Amino acid sequence: MLLTFVCQSWAETAAPLKAGVARVNLTPPLELKAALGGYGARLSKPAIGVHDNVWVKALVVVRGGQQFAVVTADVLAFPPQFKAAVIQRLAAEGWTADQVMLLPSHAHTSLDMMALHPGNTFGIPQVGVFHKALFEHTADQLARAIREAGQKPVAVRAGTTMVTIPDRNRNRRPGGATHDTDLTVTRVDTAEGKPLAVLVNWTAHPTFMDEADMLFSGDWPGHLQRTLEALIGQGVIAMFYNGAEGDQSPTPPPDCGSNWERAERYGRAMGIEAWQVWQKVRLVEIKVFGYHTETIPLPKRTWHPDFMKTGGAEYALNETMMESFLEHLQPTQTRSTCFRMGELVILGVPGEMAAGLGMETKAKAREITRASSVTIGGLADEWVSYILPAADYRTGGYEASVSFYGETLGTTIVNGVLRAAEGLK
Repeated sequence: MLLTFVCQSWAETAAPLKAGVARVNLTPPLELKAALGGYGARLSKPAIGVHDNVWVKALVVVRGGQQFAVVTADVLAFPPQFKAAVIQRLAAEGWTADQVMLLPSHAHTSLDMMALHPGNTFGIPQVGVFHKALFEHTADQLARAIREAGQKPVAVRAGTTMVTIPDRNRNRRPGGATHDTDLTVTRVDTAEGKPLAVLVNWTAHPTFMDEADMLFSGDWPGHLQRTLEALIGQGVIAMFYNGAEGDQSPTPPPDCGSNWERAERYGRAMGIEAWQVWQKVRLVEIKVFGYHTETIPLPKRTWHPDFMKTGGAEYALNETMMESFLEHLQPTQTRSTCFRMGELVILGVPGEMAAGLGMETKAKAREITRASSVTIGGLADEWVSYILPAADYRTGGYEASVSFYGETLGTTIVNGVLRAAEGLK
């Protein structure tokens, strides 16, 4: 029996890496009257049209008996309980939660996160109102993307390159100087040399549009992906995932006119930057492939002293309501799933982490994994909170006011993510 196990293990390790990719239109029909997320001032009013479609895209990577799905989506975020609904739809096909990573772009002109939260029974327009039909539609489409990507995987080669782009994002907190300037591009081609997929990691809020903009759109990440697909051609699918963007904003292009024009110009510029990096990526046979998940017990749920004058005011919540709000909407534990493919490591962070913490986590994970291109997968799988260093939490401000686990949350999440990274060795 031991010999059989060893031979099987060697065969799976030596097996060629295969991958498949798919995209599915996530834009809900307008008759569904889906709300846009990100701004309480919208009062859960439905979108009035579509500026550009929002998409879910899946890259399924297979080696031997192992498979893993990286799923990107042009949406605000996913709440706790949502990923379980996606996995439930795929369970009969052998998928588990540990084999899937959901990476929303954080677009503020797409699906409202709280409209997808089954625990959201409050009916407060500023918070968002649970929309069962939208929940079912969205879970169905994500499951469909994973299913289609996994149908006919082909042998692939891949490579990742990370460069520094110093002037395209900024720290939005008063006095904040730290910003993450890493642009990471992963190229996945078929063994015959046809571009299959390209993953782009960049760190900034997609917030060019404001509460008055009521059309569905992927914001600048949507334009980035379309630009990259047009420049590469050959049917390639571009997939964007955000980083530790909790305090990061895009540097707005000058003299651009409307919010829509600013988003398009920024996204196109970043798409061109990514394309230039893509051309330099060296493709190799992938020897290292793996994934690992760690459960992270969270600190006691609470709200910041600033909450009532910032987040509380925006979302029409008072202290009496907050007790029930935290109990029903904020989990007591979360999970970090990490993924490795060659020199690429994606560290799943279940919320909006400040860039300083993200850069610290990446540096420590590079030491652990010895991988050259370590990225943060921001808002991975579920949104639990803003995630700040203790000093920033004590300083207060908007980000601290929407952080629901006290000043130790940053350290808790960093340590949990690094434990997950240890499992990739």
